[in-house]
Amino acid sequence: MVLLSAGPGDLELLTLKAVRALAAAEVLLLDELVNPGIVELAPLARVVRVGKRGGCRSTPQDFICRLMRRCALQGQRVVRVKGGEALLFGRAGEEIAFLRAAGVPVTIINGISAAFAAASSLGVSLTHRDHCHGITCVTAHTADHGEPDWAALCATGTTLAIYMGMRRIESLARALLRHLPACTPVAVVQVASQPGECRLLTTLHALALEAAGLVPGAPGVILVGPALGEAQAAAQPAAAARRSVGQA
Repeated sequence: MVLLSAGPGDLELLTLKAVRALAAAEVLLLDELVNPGIVELAPLARVVRVGKRGGCRSTPQDFICRLMRRCALQGQRVVRVKGGEALLFGRAGEEIAFLRAAGVPVTIINGISAAFAAASSLGVSLTHRDHCHGITCVTAHTADHGEPDWAALCATGTTLAIYMGMRRIESLARALLRHLPACTPVAVVQVASQPGECRLLTTLHALALEAAGLVPGAPGVILVGPALGEAQAAAQPAAAARRSVGQA
């Protein structure tokens, strides 16, 4: 049984190990946010779509676990494909525990998470030593649908990479403004690394208002902290150059 990280969507970012596992797969269990073109790399596989997306009808987790166990115990080469990095904010922990309890060995193949794909697209280091001393990856809501401890997170002095927060950007902005300066740089990147990528460079003060220009319903990651000022500084000369050309 293979738990495979499909990365942010650009198939060229898959590891060689991932490509080999896909080529050998007999059953492919495909998450919702995975690039659908990945099935072309698994020509021998029966494809089962087991998508999950917030606010939408989703495949029950218990069904996915039982399906993985059944196929694996039948001796089939099963590859469970998750978007981004499988071990970050998915249900990988539950699935690994379930399979191990059933005596099914699990091989994990890592991938690139959305925050790092977004940083690459923006051309910034999320741990730029002039601005911060680390990165904190956090989900916008806890398992019981509560809120993280934003005061504690903001006090860390790290870049915040906020996942699953696109539906609550306004409330996120209000919460973060209680603990961070209004001028704190923010970047929002939707479908990072893919042709439909959308970026917003702004400040915490303007985030809620400017987020109206983002693509409705598209997944994204919200990056908050002084390190994102590097992206804003890089964008400003380019914007000024475009204005100069237009005026000429």
